[in-house]
Amino acid sequence: MECGPVLPDSLVLEIFLRLPHDAVLRAGLTCRQWLAVSRDEFLWKELFYSYYRIPRSVPRHPAAVSWYREFKRLFDCIPCVEVQTLREHSDQVLHLAFSHRGHRFSSCSKDCTVKLWDTERPDGNISLVHSSSMRQFNWGYTQFSQFNADDSLLLVSGVYLGPHHSSSGEIAVISLENYTLLSRVRNKPYDVFGCWLNETHLISGNLHWIGNMTSCSVLWLNKAFQDIESENVNVVKRLFKIQNINASTIRTVMVAHCRRHDNPDLVLDYEAQSQAQRQKGHQQRQHQPLLFDLGTSGSEEEEEEEEEACQREARCQGLSAPHHAQPTISTLEHVMQSRKNVGPMELEIETHVAQMMGRAHTKAPDSNLIEPSEPGEGEDKTYLLFTTGSLTYSPHQIGIKRIKPDQMTTCGPVLGEERSSDEFFDSLDHVIDIHGHIIGMGLSPDHRYLYVNSRAWPAGCVISDPMSPPPIAEEIDLHVIDLKSLREERRSLRAHRAFTPNDECFFIFLDVSRDFVASGAEDKHGYIWDRHYNICLARLAHDDVVNSVAFSPADQELLLSASDDSTIKVWRSPRMVRLAQAPARPPRPRNLLSSWLSRNKNSTSASSVNGKP
Repeated sequence: MECGPVLPDSLVLEIFLRLPHDAVLRAGLTCRQWLAVSRDEFLWKELFYSYYRIPRSVPRHPAAVSWYREFKRLFDCIPCVEVQTLREHSDQVLHLAFSHRGHRFSSCSKDCTVKLWDTERPDGNISLVHSSSMRQFNWGYTQFSQFNADDSLLLVSGVYLGPHHSSSGEIAVISLENYTLLSRVRNKPYDVFGCWLNETHLISGNLHWIGNMTSCSVLWLNKAFQDIESENVNVVKRLFKIQNINASTIRTVMVAHCRRHDNPDLVLDYEAQSQAQRQKGHQQRQHQPLLFDLGTSGSEEEEEEEEEACQREARCQGLSAPHHAQPTISTLEHVMQSRKNVGPMELEIETHVAQMMGRAHTKAPDSNLIEPSEPGEGEDKTYLLFTTGSLTYSPHQIGIKRIKPDQMTTCGPVLGEERSSDEFFDSLDHVIDIHGHIIGMGLSPDHRYLYVNSRAWPAGCVISDPMSPPPIAEEIDLHVIDLKSLREERRSLRAHRAFTPNDECFFIFLDVSRDFVASGAEDKHGYIWDRHYNICLARLAHDDVVNSVAFSPADQELLLSASDDSTIKVWRSPRMVRLAQAPARPPRPRNLLSSWLSRNKNSTSASSVNGKP
């Protein structure tokens, strides 16, 4: 049978450029010529930019080997296929956290339990390993958890129910060897969560009101458990004491172990990526991802002494004591009660006096601690990151405080011994204003970038009353902050939405993998973006608000999402689902003739070596 005339490759390419990508792939199965044209790099570059609607100014991912494979990565390797729904929680699921190995994860819920799950079953399904109820410790619910660096301990943060229906927080440390409770740490207010600094020490917080709208946040370093050395080594140590004004408090603290970043991350920093490609002699340095948040001190007696000290110092500076001094009362309830009993003029005077007090009695920052290092120079840095504010009670700023090496252990001098008597507060080393209500934070795996969920204020708004913050947008902006330059990137991600007002906002936990970033939303969906191209790739449906998402650190094609619908959904990529469903390949049948010829050839060769004919 004679073949008809063959179209030239250039004409076939022109036709393929006008087809969608799936039609191009099907056409490539027709013949060898069309298959070769269907893999053309120019073709897939055009399909890539047009299909994903990416600006042409954005270059290809530096690790990509071809446009075809890059298209396939974004299309086939996104964890967007629901493969399992976990229903063991009986109330809203608030937070998810993977172990650093990725073999387990934990979940926290309004049902006041923390549950541990196994991800390495032979059948690929996720199963419940252990569940602990915290109601016996008078907790209202669990809200956050985190594995320490070697996955031997689990930090669990929750809301502790105190007297008069008020609420503060508490942190529990659970051994993952036998699930015993090792320690409990009070944590005020509860929305500071809790965090690991290293394998054996965690950071907590305490809040002391020294005025109607002025407070003091003290950050504590705590040993996770008491051991033989406890008699000779401090179990707790004060790290920082920071002044808060205008009803703001420190919340949501995270620890970032920032390396020198000789090689940049795979996201956004295109100029640095080009330099890195030209400087291939540099060794790549990476760090296991650690997601962290905040906590406080030890006994009630220490807390009362600390609060009395703060109030004595405040009275010396002319600040009035709060009218409703309940040590466990929630932040917003405290300022609302103060607002009812104090006039606006008195509140304005208090803020002015507090600012003067802060300028006069705050330890000056060390500029050498926060200045970005030149490539290849300087030591690694550890930053304490947290939300704060100076204009209103709504968290609208990212505070950054350097933790020095001698502060990473409970040994050594406690807070105050290295400062003069006039230095009552610690200063922030750096502040980044987001100009909106912050509702979530997450670190990239190498701790180079901080991702921040916020709901923007109107452009040009001026806050005259700290208790009346501006209205917030329903759209959630996902900001990207470079912790090397300490600046916000020009690009932000948007697709998700939230609807609650300022005084009802809650935290929406996001997570970052090597290539992707994901977040929950109040619109009953989770979202996934590509970090390099800044495009939304998938929407993950639930029946209610999605509170938390988490990528497996061992495989970014596995994602979890937690919702107010009391479920945890497990998502895998189309590629992984296809591989799991593919039948096992039978062993290839042996060709008897070739096998006989091979044996005969080997025996002939052996006879020749032995001198036999």
